[in-house]
Amino acid sequence: MSRLPLYPLRFEPIFTSNLWGGRRLPGFLKRQAPHSDPIGEAWMLSDVDGSLSRVADGPLVGVALRELLADDPARILGSVEAPQGRFPLLLKFLDAQQELSVQVHPNDEQAAALGPGKFGKTEAWVVLESDPATSRLYAGFAEGITAADFRAALEAKTTPRTLHSFTPSAGDCVFLEAGTVHAIGANLMLFEVQQTSDITYRLYDWDRVDAKTGRPRQLHIDEGLSCANFHRGPCYPVKPAVVVSNGVRREGLVACQYFTLERLTAKVPLRVGAVNQCRAIVCISGIGELESAGKRYPFRTGDVFLLPAEVGACIVIPAGEVTLLECGLPEQL
Repeated sequence: MSRLPLYPLRFEPIFTSNLWGGRRLPGFLKRQAPHSDPIGEAWMLSDVDGSLSRVADGPLVGVALRELLADDPARILGSVEAPQGRFPLLLKFLDAQQELSVQVHPNDEQAAALGPGKFGKTEAWVVLESDPATSRLYAGFAEGITAADFRAALEAKTTPRTLHSFTPSAGDCVFLEAGTVHAIGANLMLFEVQQTSDITYRLYDWDRVDAKTGRPRQLHIDEGLSCANFHRGPCYPVKPAVVVSNGVRREGLVACQYFTLERLTAKVPLRVGAVNQCRAIVCISGIGELESAGKRYPFRTGDVFLLPAEVGACIVIPAGEVTLLECGLPEQL
C-alpha cells in the first residue's frame, strides 16, 4: 500500500439510525440507505472504533482510513501527529427531524480518565437547512443561569428554559467547546466537524419514549454534570472574517486548537488545500471538478474529499457557483 500514490480521497458514508433522524441524508448524498429506519447522521470521515471510514473509489478502494495512517502517518497528516494513531477529526452530516437530547461532551482530560483511545469533543456546526417556524439551536446556558438553577431544572423537567437558544438560519456556524451544554432542535440539517470522539452524556431527552424499546433512553446525569462548564454562557453564531479576492469569497469561521474551518464561495477556479498539509474539502452547494496531479475528480453537493499532506494543494473548477467548507489541522494538537 505504501507504494500506491495518494490522491484526493472520498470515503463511503456511514449512516446511523437515530430515533430523532429523518430520511433526507440518502438523497442529499445520492447514496442508497442500508435500511428504512430514521437516519440521523452520515459519517463522512471517521476513525472512531467500530465506525472506520473506507475509501470509496480509486486504487485504494476499500482501504480503511486507519490503515492509511498506520502505513505512514506523515503521508496523510504531514507534520501533525496522529493522537494514539487516530485521525484527529470526525466529519458528518446530521438530519434532525426531531430534537436531539440536551447533552454535553467531556474535554480531553476528562475523556482520558475513561481509558486509552478516548478523546474530548470540541465541535462546530454549519447550518445547511432550517425551518424558521420550528427550528431552534440550544448552545450554552442562558444569561444568569447557575449550576443550582440547572440542577433544579433537570428535576422539574424544564431543562430547555435554562439554555440559550435561537432560530438558526442557513449558513450559521456555531462553535462549541467541550463542556458546553447544547441541543439541536427539530427540522434542521447540519454539517459538523469535531474531534474524533463518540462520548455523549444525555442530560434531558424531552420526556420521549423510544418506539423500539417502549422505554425512555438512558440519561447520564452524574457524568454530564461533572463535565458541564457552568461558566459557559450563551454561544452565538460566529461572525466570519470575510475576504473577497479575485472572485473568491473566503470566510474564516473557526480556528481552535483542534481544527480550522473556512467557507469558500466562487464561480471561478480556486485553490484549496496547502502544500504538505492535510485538509478536508466539503461541498455543501454546487458541482464541479477537483484537479490534482493532472487528473480531475468530479464532485457534487455532499461530497467530502480528504486531501492528504502528500497531495497538498488542488484546484477547484466550479460548474457555476460552488460553496465549500475547508477543514484543517493545526500544527499542535
